[in-house]
Amino acid sequence: MTDTTTAVADKGHADRPGQAGPGLTLLALGSAGLVVSLQQTLVLPMLPQLMRAFDISVAAVSWVFTATLLAGAVATPLLSRFGDMYGKKKMISVTMTLLVVGSVVCAVSDSLALLIVGRALQGTAAAVIPLAIGMIRDSYPRERVTTAIGVVSATLGVGGAVGMLVTGLIADHTDSHQPVFWIAAAMAAVGLLFVLVCTRDSGRRAGGRPDLLGAALLGGWLVSLLLGISQGNAWGWTDTRILGLFAAAVVLCTVWVAVELRVREPLVRLQILVGPKSLSANLASLLLGFSMFAAFTLIANFIQTPEEQVGYGLTGSVLDVGLYMLPSTFTMLIFSALSGRLEARLGAAWTLALGAVVAGVAYLWLALMHDTALDIMIFSGIQGLGIGIAYAALGTLAVQHVPMDQSGIASGINSLVRTAGGSIASAATAAVLAAQVIDGTEVPTVDAYVLCFVIAGVSAGAAAVIAAVNGVRHRGG
Repeated sequence: MTDTTTAVADKGHADRPGQAGPGLTLLALGSAGLVVSLQQTLVLPMLPQLMRAFDISVAAVSWVFTATLLAGAVATPLLSRFGDMYGKKKMISVTMTLLVVGSVVCAVSDSLALLIVGRALQGTAAAVIPLAIGMIRDSYPRERVTTAIGVVSATLGVGGAVGMLVTGLIADHTDSHQPVFWIAAAMAAVGLLFVLVCTRDSGRRAGGRPDLLGAALLGGWLVSLLLGISQGNAWGWTDTRILGLFAAAVVLCTVWVAVELRVREPLVRLQILVGPKSLSANLASLLLGFSMFAAFTLIANFIQTPEEQVGYGLTGSVLDVGLYMLPSTFTMLIFSALSGRLEARLGAAWTLALGAVVAGVAYLWLALMHDTALDIMIFSGIQGLGIGIAYAALGTLAVQHVPMDQSGIASGINSLVRTAGGSIASAATAAVLAAQVIDGTEVPTVDAYVLCFVIAGVSAGAAAVIAAVNGVRHRGG
């Protein structure tokens, strides 16, 4: 279970970021992270439009979003492990290339199946964030690590909000989904160029070989679980197919755990996943991922619901979705930059708890107040504040207790559970909305949305409790 480590092979690369320029390095990593998080939410405002274009249900169209998160959940630990083994810059370059290819596939797609394939390729780029955090920890001076991690972590939420705005601006001029993905491909190519020119690898490399069996088993049980959740209402929760999927998820997960415990170089080090100092960070990441992606999914549909026809919603356009979420972009940028100071005073765990509480308040506000555009914008601003603080602290908490040569995989595992939380949120909220519809229609009731908002708020609150307990048990962290 212990990796042998070797020095960096490429002696031509400096061990200090100064030779590449710390500012340029952070700009490149932040730009890559922004593009990656942007593509995750890019399709959310278009989901109602895609439902009409392909004549599909809410549960079916949710896979355009879920496929990205699912691919990211499987690819993140594998590519993070590769980053520790072969160099993080190399793996970031690979993932950004896959993002370009996936975006082009989506841009030329004329069917739901091909669109989902492209989205899955895009999803593999989720590994960029943990790889970037690992690169920062490897190369930056100790006193600058938390601030740099905060900046990169903030791109998760900022890119998500910007993605919806970009889609809205394009959709205001065309009904086709294809131009959105051509722009995504161009942005990904620019991000790739930044990484190639402005970053350098440093730190130690771990030896070993990849755990491909572990990756296959992880993908198998996640697909089984999420497909069962998303199709439960359509097929019936007692249908043999649903029961079979859940049974397969349990069996595959059990086998996966057994393999990870026995293999010499596992895909996911379970002691990093559930160890005493890592478990709280990973549970908080799962819950925050659930709450943030649930909100992104729900808001896009809620804003576009025609009030005059169903009695709720804002009758907004795709562009309105992006505009209403703009406040979160600003508050997230500001408070993620300030989170380093909070961490210096409170510690990462208590800073995470504070951010999660603020995010939880935002979701509960939305459950109570959702009748006007101002209500949505207030939610957006408060959510951005909370997520900006929480995600920056989460990036630090995930890696501060592990050896330097395992920083990539530790951050990757934390990203994995966050992405898994987002995948579950997408499937679960789709199931709730499909279960409570207005009579004679397939339109969800307003109570279904309120229930989902409450669940998101409770999820964020649970993350705060877990982080606070960690702060008490591990003082100084």
